[in-house]
Amino acid sequence: MRPGGNRGWLLRLVIAFSFAQGAVSMARPAVSYRALALGADERAIGVIAGVYALLPLFVAVPLGRRTDHGRCAPLLPVGVVLIAAGCALSGIAGSLAAMAAWSGVMGLGHLCFVIGAQSIVARQSAPHEQDRNFGHFTIGASLGQLVGPIAAGALIGGQDMAGTSAFALLVAGAGAAVAVTSLWRIERPVTPKSAAVQGDRVPVHRILRTRGVPAGIFTSLAVLSATDILTAYLPVVGEHRGIAPPVIGLLLSLRAAATIACRLVMTPMLRLLGRRALLTTTCLAGALLCAGIALPVPVWALGVMLGALGFCLGVGQPLSMTTVVQAAPEDARSTALALRLTGNRLGQVAAPAAAGLVAGVAGTAAPFVMLGALLLIASGLGLRPAAHPGGARACRTEHGSSAPEHERR
Repeated sequence: MRPGGNRGWLLRLVIAFSFAQGAVSMARPAVSYRALALGADERAIGVIAGVYALLPLFVAVPLGRRTDHGRCAPLLPVGVVLIAAGCALSGIAGSLAAMAAWSGVMGLGHLCFVIGAQSIVARQSAPHEQDRNFGHFTIGASLGQLVGPIAAGALIGGQDMAGTSAFALLVAGAGAAVAVTSLWRIERPVTPKSAAVQGDRVPVHRILRTRGVPAGIFTSLAVLSATDILTAYLPVVGEHRGIAPPVIGLLLSLRAAATIACRLVMTPMLRLLGRRALLTTTCLAGALLCAGIALPVPVWALGVMLGALGFCLGVGQPLSMTTVVQAAPEDARSTALALRLTGNRLGQVAAPAAAGLVAGVAGTAAPFVMLGALLLIASGLGLRPAAHPGGARACRTEHGSSAPEHERR
């Protein structure tokens, strides 16, 4: 499909991502509540949350290599099947070890889906459309993050926490399966390039040394770690502060709604501030808000902070995608996106584990201070200008104007 052509594929991709992400966002707090009901402590919750990201660490780059010159669409149904299986089997698991294993399967499915979907957006969007299309694409994730926690909060509670959380996980698995209905004809068949046309693969170390790529990866890691630990640890904070699961679900959904609002106004914000200033400002504000969650504030104040935090976190993911895509060599963009996802998964392994240790030593609110420090570092990295293979084009697209026709992919 020609870049910049019919955007029906983007709408179908957003719908599919909404269901897939909604299932994951419903399952993550349900896993935490079910683990608590089975006797897990803060450290065990951190380990289970980390295993979600562990399996994907070993397959992200090979999958990215596969999509650089081939079709991405087959990854999408595979990802949906793994997400559905991981959710449902977590619901019937009878031990913490089994729950951790199926959480890993869920994470692997999410990775497959996201690598395939991001590669489609990168390849089928003209350079001047990438900020907008990645922003619209991530609205699907935010819609899922909005609905998922509300559904989890509505189903989980009462005396039988283990039973209600298990039921929520089974419902999440069924919801993930619905995503398959939106996957048809997202990507038209393409003729694979011959080995001669493809040329040699760009080494990973060369991609990682490209200025702009490491900053984009770290920014994405910090933003996703904040979202992930909020999802996994806000239920724990709620248990300690006496906040009921339905209220926690509403708070998480409020954050997601604010993220959607942010992405709907992404284009005018970019036009006003530019990519670097917008990333720096939102990461700095996010750092302060994350640290504020550690304070023993009333529920209404917590809701205000989570809403503002959700708006700030809405910027990092789509703009880090565009930063990495435009900085990376043209024939290694899917691999660069996969490296970005590898960084995300490293953060999802290390951050919850570190959060579990910090929570065990300094209390359940302390991990949010740690997240504030990560976002503070990301705001500093956002000040550095990125170098791009097409320097003039990068400068133009950075400030929202279109690239010349001959530079469009």
